[in-house]
Amino acid sequence: MNIFRSFVIGIAMVSFAGCTNMSSKQQGTLSGAAIGAAAGAGIAAIAGGSGWTGAAIGAAAGGIAGHIYGGQ
Repeated sequence: MNIFRSFVIGIAMVSFAGCTNMSSKQQGTLSGAAIGAAAGAGIAAIAGGSGWTGAAIGAAAGGIAGHIYGGQ
């Protein structure tokens, strides 16, 4: 399990370093999609639905909202 945790932390560090050259619109889109996916999966799990479907719908909605918000 420790190898998996180290791998996940390493991927997270690399992905955060890649965000430094992004525009505010791109950062808003990415942030919105990530937050939307987490929220969608959580809501779907609570409601008894498919977590994957909730995550996909939440990521799409969050990405659109983040794109709009990041452009302002």
